[in-house]
Amino acid sequence: MRIDRPRLHDPVLAVAVAIVSVVLHTLDDPLIPTSGGLRPPDALGVTLVAVTGVPVAFRRRWPLAALCASLVPGLLLTMAGYGAGVPGLAGLVLLYSVASHRGLAMALGGLLVSLSAYALGATAGPVRLAAWTDHVAVVIVVTAVWGAGRSLRLRRAYLEELKDRAARLERAHAADTRAARAEERSRIARELHDVVAHHVSVMIVQAAAARRVLAADPGLAGEALSAIEHTGRTAMAEMRTIVGVLRADARAELGPQPGVRDLPALVEQMREAGLPVRLLVEGEPRALPAGVDLAAYRLVQEGLTNSLRHAGAGAGATVTVRHKPRELDVRVEDDGTGGTAGDPSSGQGHGLVGIRERVALYGGILSIGPLPGGGFEVRARFPLKDGE
Repeated sequence: MRIDRPRLHDPVLAVAVAIVSVVLHTLDDPLIPTSGGLRPPDALGVTLVAVTGVPVAFRRRWPLAALCASLVPGLLLTMAGYGAGVPGLAGLVLLYSVASHRGLAMALGGLLVSLSAYALGATAGPVRLAAWTDHVAVVIVVTAVWGAGRSLRLRRAYLEELKDRAARLERAHAADTRAARAEERSRIARELHDVVAHHVSVMIVQAAAARRVLAADPGLAGEALSAIEHTGRTAMAEMRTIVGVLRADARAELGPQPGVRDLPALVEQMREAGLPVRLLVEGEPRALPAGVDLAAYRLVQEGLTNSLRHAGAGAGATVTVRHKPRELDVRVEDDGTGGTAGDPSSGQGHGLVGIRERVALYGGILSIGPLPGGGFEVRARFPLKDGE
């Protein structure tokens, strides 16, 4: 069972306020000069003073109602000649509670009720304060108590806003972290797919060729097996580089990423796998941004792998790289039977997704699909800034 400690303390505070108010009532207070004598304390006065402290027990739940309830016996005290209308201790405590626990409109209402009750008691009661400056002092004290309550509420609201802002920033940071991790996973998945799909496709083709010629020409089969071994080692080296980035307890052996300059080696590898490939480079080669350079290489790699797998027997491919003043145009086309359900033209598989993400990342334009006269094309145009 959970105990609400602040509300448990309010009855204790009410008893303390009632006791202190009764003590002050029974003593002559030199701080409140009056123009006439006060009615001496008696049972009725002590009872009314004690009753003014009872509503303090409800100051958090119904602060404005408690204030009004406390002002009623206070007015009766003034009308009976026990005081000069000066707000008692209970009234000040309840006014502070209204200002610190309720909104501005209700807080202003509490201040207005307190000042109105004081004005009514000061004008209608039989006892008057000695000078008008005493009225000003009372108004200042009441307003100061109200202002202290409002300051506490504003400070509490400010602290809550700081907590909410910190919570929002923490949630935003967590969301950014998740997005960054997702993007990094996507990038690594693209790299792994491009490396694995390309090299495994080449190895499958070479293994099939070795199996066909194993009995008739063992020497040629041995060359195919050597090519498979070389391709496998290359794939393992690239995968080790990529996976090494993910390991926190080991330092990855970072090497230069492949780029357009490595296309001749890629074309030669595809020729060894059985796909006739021509490489055409037009324009003046120049240094490219690292991201564009890698994206162009991966696009050619994916396009040639697609041709190797789906173009059919006897098909050839052409890789064209055009260096333009403000654009890099990369094109892979073959003269085979065209796309199938497993290639990028069908909109399935990670190959198309990876290519589209790479090209879109650098603001490029991508076109993938069959050619009108037969064959298949993968083409991307990357915009380049001046000086790149």
